[in-house]
Amino acid sequence: MAVPETIRKVPRPVNTIVEDSGSKGNYRYAVRARAGARYNGGNPMPKNGRVIGHIIDGQFVPVRKQTADDGPDMLSYGAAALFRASSDDLLQDLLAVYPAKDAYSIMAIACLRVIRPGTSDARLQMHYNRTFTKIFYPGCPLSRNTVGSLLQRLGQDGGKRRSFYQKRMQSVTEDHHIAIDGMLKQDSSTVNDLSKFSYKGRVKGTKDISVLYAYDLEKMDPLCAEVFPGNSIDASSYESFIVDNDIRKGIIVDDKGFPVRMIRKELSGRPELHYLTPLRRNDARISDNGLLTFEGVLKDTGNDVLYSKRAIKGGVFLYAFRDVSTASREEHCFVERAGKKPSFDADKYASKRESFGTIVFESDLDMPVETAYQCYDDRWLLELVFNRYKNDECLDHTDVQGDFAVIGSEFINFIATTATCRILRKARETGVLKDRTYGEMIEDLSESWRRVDGPTEPASDDGYWVHTLHDGFAIMEALGLSKPVLTPAPKRRGRPKKAQEPVNKPKRPRGRPRKDQSLN
Repeated sequence: MAVPETIRKVPRPVNTIVEDSGSKGNYRYAVRARAGARYNGGNPMPKNGRVIGHIIDGQFVPVRKQTADDGPDMLSYGAAALFRASSDDLLQDLLAVYPAKDAYSIMAIACLRVIRPGTSDARLQMHYNRTFTKIFYPGCPLSRNTVGSLLQRLGQDGGKRRSFYQKRMQSVTEDHHIAIDGMLKQDSSTVNDLSKFSYKGRVKGTKDISVLYAYDLEKMDPLCAEVFPGNSIDASSYESFIVDNDIRKGIIVDDKGFPVRMIRKELSGRPELHYLTPLRRNDARISDNGLLTFEGVLKDTGNDVLYSKRAIKGGVFLYAFRDVSTASREEHCFVERAGKKPSFDADKYASKRESFGTIVFESDLDMPVETAYQCYDDRWLLELVFNRYKNDECLDHTDVQGDFAVIGSEFINFIATTATCRILRKARETGVLKDRTYGEMIEDLSESWRRVDGPTEPASDDGYWVHTLHDGFAIMEALGLSKPVLTPAPKRRGRPKKAQEPVNKPKRPRGRPRKDQSLN
């Protein structure tokens, strides 16, 4: 159909034509650009190209991109940037083992589990699209089905997980102390073999899985993790954990649930692997070697702690400590409970009184007593890791069903927990947590939004921030996520001081200068 002359006369870009598409509405008259010429029997014929606009209501309207066609132009920045700054080396280790697509997806999910605790797999895509996680770890499909498939594949490939953990183990030396401990997580699935009744779970009526972690006390960093059935006690999992993760160097610092007899064979084949494990208070070696006859007081511990040390047969050393404050509290509790009973058991009190506030360690290393006590004192850091794992990260239940999916999900939780430990350490070192809790810090950072076209190294005054409050800037500047605003030094009031003359300035000669005789 011919285009009306009134339409053809509407001003439009040069080298264009108007054609009638035949459709009804605003897009009937399309404006096409000339794309060159084609030859038909030697005669050049014009060739039309793409549509560049339309004639609508008597004016030329160019074709523009659909609104937000490239995604949002501003995203939540602060919390995602803190995660990225704390986990760059983890991404590099993952890229050395996994395909890039899987490595970036693992980091994206771990990031969202840290900055948005408790987020279900069904809502990961939404939070991915509204935070800088999308910029830092691009191209990650995070629909519920895609995430479920990824967890399944991660759980099935134990070889890649071990390779990743081995890269982390390479930083451990023989003098590093490795704390090993476990925790229970609720998992009432009926379709996997990991969900079992633990001793505690049977009382609550819920099934659990058991997760073991190894933690480097020197680097203050988790090293590896492994999932076991909920009814697997720590003692039976101990050997498998050492073998599966091929722990060959360091000093294992464990608790009474990990008896050293369970790993004697592994220790004999790993000469650079040692142990420091507590004994039960009724162990006969304590009384046989007179360990409760103390030799001195530890220095610079912050507590009043007595110590003794004995070397026994088999190349084993025993270290005993008695915290006077703890002994007083234990004795007070014992007497308080005894007062509520019909009769007082004097013999039981006498047998326990000597051991109140004591802890005795067995080790295959001859070390200073201060070192042995410090290892025990630092082991509480792993308890803090588990506390953050369950409370701040909301990872106290699995939210997945199959065995492989559980294992894959716990692998991503390991990445999230490692990053959380580093974030906490950084926040404490910079004093950010003096006036706010960890959760409040993450919330304040999440409210710091930034345009995606801003510089890769943000500054607090670069003009690319969106509704970011002063507290957000203060936190980001303290954590090194944004360059602070440089304020000029205040001007000093009054007239500037006169420059001081040199102290050794030559003096002016005395008297009038003589006339030059040659002028006479």
